[in-house]
Amino acid sequence: SAASSDYPLRDVYKRQFVIFVVFAFSFFGFYEIQLPTFIANKADSASNVGGLVGIFFMALTLAIVSFSCTGPIIGSLLVGSLSSAGGKLNLVAGMTSFGLALALPFGFFALFPGMMKSLPKSGGWLNSVKVVLGFVELIFAFKFLSNADLVAHWGILKREVFLGIWAILGAGLFLYLIGKLKFSHDSPMQKLSPVRMVFAVVAIAFTVYTAYGIAGNDLKLFSGFPPPKFYSLAKTESAIEPIKNDYDAALAKAKAEGKPLMIDFTGWACVNCRKMEENVWPDVKVLERLSEKYVIVSLYVDDKQPLPESEQYVSKVTGKKIRTLGNKFSDMQAVYFHANTQPYYVLVSPDEKLLTLPRGYTPDTDEYVSFLDCGINTYKQISNRTSLLSNN
Repeated sequence: SAASSDYPLRDVYKRQFVIFVVFAFSFFGFYEIQLPTFIANKADSASNVGGLVGIFFMALTLAIVSFSCTGPIIGSLLVGSLSSAGGKLNLVAGMTSFGLALALPFGFFALFPGMMKSLPKSGGWLNSVKVVLGFVELIFAFKFLSNADLVAHWGILKREVFLGIWAILGAGLFLYLIGKLKFSHDSPMQKLSPVRMVFAVVAIAFTVYTAYGIAGNDLKLFSGFPPPKFYSLAKTESAIEPIKNDYDAALAKAKAEGKPLMIDFTGWACVNCRKMEENVWPDVKVLERLSEKYVIVSLYVDDKQPLPESEQYVSKVTGKKIRTLGNKFSDMQAVYFHANTQPYYVLVSPDEKLLTLPRGYTPDTDEYVSFLDCGINTYKQISNRTSLLSNN
């Protein structure tokens, strides 16, 4: 996993933020990202060969000529897949979708050439599309910066600050769509078209909904994307307060209270982890079990707190040097449970006996309740057996 790599994960997120910002300002028209002209000329001349080779170079010429528009999209897709869970699958799905979207119009209009006459002519609307994409790029850019902030514990993008920036970007997009904000390449807007009106409504809805979350309200539609509630300017109390990054303390508490221990392998930048904590854990049935029946310890596999030199070691699984607290927990998950995905929930007794099979991301609350109940019932059976033996 990315968290177990020697490469600083926060640096990956910082680079992603910078790249997305560069692409966004390119869409805004401040500059264009273009390939050298001679490459396009070479590809264009090679397209005259004919046959499959000619078709290939025709497509290559199209891609090169339109690089200033398609480059930021492809680049964002490539960058976004680097650190996300299932990045390879996301990249394949994204590139396939992009390729189909680019190729289908050519195939469609080859079959129905008469419909080409109804196509809108190029003009200001194309620049509007680019600007809208620029705002979207900036929204995602701050998500990556937030990931870096969480992993490195900078404390600069608390939940309220992050949502405030998103609200400002949403408001900027709304003002642009209704013609109150303009960029250098924009054409004069004669009237507000139905399409722009629809997107403007979406933008203002995004802005209002995001602003609603600044006051501490739940944002289920954005679940997992903003920083978690405990990472905020205001002190918030939660019914579930896991012990963070201290397995020994949690185990000692479980022994003292006679409760099973739930090990929560998680990550500061883990979207699915936040979804579980914000959507599943607050459910009444889940909350009752977690707050009353279990001691919870959250181990962050992407935490970059350095380990003391005396506690650093070489992993038996990866052969890499374990230098940080996150490396240690990631290695612990790999060694004992043969897994490296997050979230990952392990239920153990106070004497560290596995109570049931571990479970990963489980958005279905009923399935998660069954998982927790299985651990509780197994622990009760073990406890009863132990007490009977002790009485004898």
